[in-house]
Amino acid sequence: MDVPGIRRRLTTCPAGRLGWQEYENVGVQALTYLLVPPLSRPQVQAKTLSGIDRRDAIFPNRITDSRSPWGLLYQELKARLILVEFKNYDRIEIGKDEVDQTRNYMKTAMGRLAIVCCNKLPSDAALRRRNIVFSDEGKVILFLTTSHLLEMIDMKERGEDPSEFIIDSYETFLIQHE
Repeated sequence: MDVPGIRRRLTTCPAGRLGWQEYENVGVQALTYLLVPPLSRPQVQAKTLSGIDRRDAIFPNRITDSRSPWGLLYQELKARLILVEFKNYDRIEIGKDEVDQTRNYMKTAMGRLAIVCCNKLPSDAALRRRNIVFSDEGKVILFLTTSHLLEMIDMKERGEDPSEFIIDSYETFLIQHE
């Protein structure tokens, strides 16, 4: 895996329409490098049977041992299939509509965990909507920015488990939830 290339592409990908596909492609590569294994290789642009819904990436989680980060998420959130959506916006904010879109893609059989990878921080409206989704439906939507992905790459290069970053993000969300 060309880790320096992934870093470079993450940091130089243009925001907006010009770079949306590149951001998704490099994001999938980064998460595959970081999380496979223990997760299984992702299905990219996975469609529902009807073709109505198309998810950017889905990482199967077959880890059930709760002593591991993904086993804990499997146990607590039934996180069997990890939905990942990519948002590479320029002028518009990552708001409540993006949270609702992700929430709608999360079907019961998949579990209650999704990740939105984004090139900038989500708006306050997105964070509030995420809290409502958790309160009403028990679904957890984590936001990972480009900076977070780069931090996770640093972790892996130091011999640390980047899955711990996901657990830390989940626990931070639980602590801050109101």
